[in-house]
Amino acid sequence: MHVAMIGTGYVGLVSGACFADFGHTVTCIDKDASKIERLRGGGIPIYEPGLDLLVAQNVKAGRLSFDTEAAEAIHKADAVFIAVGTPSRRGDGHADLSYVYAAAKEIAGLLNGFTVIVTKSTVPVGTGDEIEKIIREARPDAQFAVVSNPEFLREGAAIEDFKRPDRVVVGTDDPRARAVMTELYRPLYLNETPIVFTTRRTSELIKYAANAFLALKITFINEIADLCEALGADVQQVARGIGLDKRIGNKFLNAGPGYGGSCFPKDTLALVRTATDAGSPVRLIETTVKVNDERKKNMAGKVSDALSGDLAGKTVGVLGLAFKPNTDDMRDAPSLDIIPALQAMGARVQAFDPESGHEARQLLRDVDFKDNPYDVAHDADVLVIITEWDQFRALDLDRVKLLMKAPVLVDLRNIYKPDEVRSRGFKYASIGRA
Repeated sequence: MHVAMIGTGYVGLVSGACFADFGHTVTCIDKDASKIERLRGGGIPIYEPGLDLLVAQNVKAGRLSFDTEAAEAIHKADAVFIAVGTPSRRGDGHADLSYVYAAAKEIAGLLNGFTVIVTKSTVPVGTGDEIEKIIREARPDAQFAVVSNPEFLREGAAIEDFKRPDRVVVGTDDPRARAVMTELYRPLYLNETPIVFTTRRTSELIKYAANAFLALKITFINEIADLCEALGADVQQVARGIGLDKRIGNKFLNAGPGYGGSCFPKDTLALVRTATDAGSPVRLIETTVKVNDERKKNMAGKVSDALSGDLAGKTVGVLGLAFKPNTDDMRDAPSLDIIPALQAMGARVQAFDPESGHEARQLLRDVDFKDNPYDVAHDADVLVIITEWDQFRALDLDRVKLLMKAPVLVDLRNIYKPDEVRSRGFKYASIGRA
């Protein structure tokens, strides 16, 4: 089948490359000429493990191409995917749909025969109705169907998630559109992937409900971690004890400094705004948003406590800046709250992240960026782990201790065992553990 993918951001590029790997012919389209030129030259604008190889293989096979012009690709397309950004709108927290609606207007003028227009971007309930209205008003003669097909990709594991998903959700009542979407995802039948067909509005809400629930689960275990610290319990053992219950499950029960990234912060906020406008508030999610925002800011206090409440003139070494490992994504990363709070307490900050250094330099001020973890440890009064990259899990602690002014480690991801670190002579603090 022929696919046009509008947008070469995280979702569009990963989805386009994976559809091409399924055997479809895919054109990824973006207005950013420099990005398209980079992609044509073999460059990848985001960090996602395995994506560079996947793109290169499918470009070489002639199944994947990149363009700034949409006309030819949309004329040929069986399905046109809208995979543009929907950031939080400044001032009110609603999803900014301007890019989605602009794409819909462009698509309308280029339709040729029956075409399925698929919303891959995360959008509030009712957005598909508006897209249909925009296109119908512009092209009363056009034959098309607007479908919701939300993505459930984890950054750092996106290719695996696309090719071996828990489920595929498709929102449409149109039998022709259903047939097209079934054919697009036919390669997944070998894995017996459930394809859940729903109404369009239901599909749109499934995406928000899924992200809100996961955000709530993270926030729940973070609050239990605080309670563990107050009562002398171990949050990792609590998480294991409840996670073995199949009704709960063990995923998203790792205590830490709070969630961030491209999805959870904006999607929980958008759901809150949508629910409020509908007169049906989601109070649990409202609280989740508030508690998570406060938690990220409060993590600097844990670092301060490790130095007896005094960070003035102290050097804090920070390991990890991206919101999670295996990505360079800095959107709403906990580091963006923690580091300014440390600086406000008088600390000097030196930091390292394996992939997000370039982006971090645009977002953080007065930070001394280093080239590796040991440079970060050099002359630091305290070392703080914010992102649990694999290369931070087996540091040579004896070497780290010799490099630091004082052996103090604050592990905000619980990647070390307290007794082992303390046996090396470190003062050690973590999340929800004695």
